[in-house]
Amino acid sequence: MHFQADAAQADAIVSAITSRTSIRRFLPTPVPRETVLRILDVAARAPSGTNTQPWKVHVLTGQSLSTLADALCAAFDDPAVARTHAEEYDYYPKEWRSPFIERRRKVGWDLYGLLGLTRDNKAGMHAQHRRNYRFFDAPVGLMFTIDRVMGQGSWLDYGMFLQNVMVAARAFGLHTCPQAAFNPFHRLIMAHLGAPEQEMLVCGMSLGHVDPAAIENTLVTEREPAAAFTTFHP
Repeated sequence: MHFQADAAQADAIVSAITSRTSIRRFLPTPVPRETVLRILDVAARAPSGTNTQPWKVHVLTGQSLSTLADALCAAFDDPAVARTHAEEYDYYPKEWRSPFIERRRKVGWDLYGLLGLTRDNKAGMHAQHRRNYRFFDAPVGLMFTIDRVMGQGSWLDYGMFLQNVMVAARAFGLHTCPQAAFNPFHRLIMAHLGAPEQEMLVCGMSLGHVDPAAIENTLVTEREPAAAFTTFHP
């Protein structure tokens, strides 16, 4: 089936992509199960090598979400317990180099600046990072897992699926925050989900309605223009 967008459709597609941003405070407004399923159905149109579709999604709401949030916060707040947890895979590089380290630092301090947090306010920074484990007050938490047998290519496919989830959410007036912050606590999370040992955690995501009054949601992260990272070979 061939699809060619007219001007209005093209604008809607561009808007869905460019209006996606990582939200760090949500309203408690519920999201219907049917809406979550529709978003995931749309996202599942992501391409995957030989149509393997490596994604699995665990949707947390209500008591299940609250119970996991309590457990995560308790682990994060106890340094001795937190030290017993570690990521199962390297999300970030072991050695930071330019320009990546500068970009990482800038987004962090831009956010803290909006919140009035200074470098010496360790308690304030801890409290802000801790909000990850409350899913930034979102009514829906998503945990994404993959079968351990899958290779690196399937993780590339998974990234396209995750992007589809975030863009599809915009079509329903919803926002998201993809979160690697959950990854150190994968053992705790997978146990809560009752996931089998052959599955591993990819990341988590918060889903819901944006709180328009929250200062942290005004953060606009910078992007390099295409001309800066693109090479044409005529």
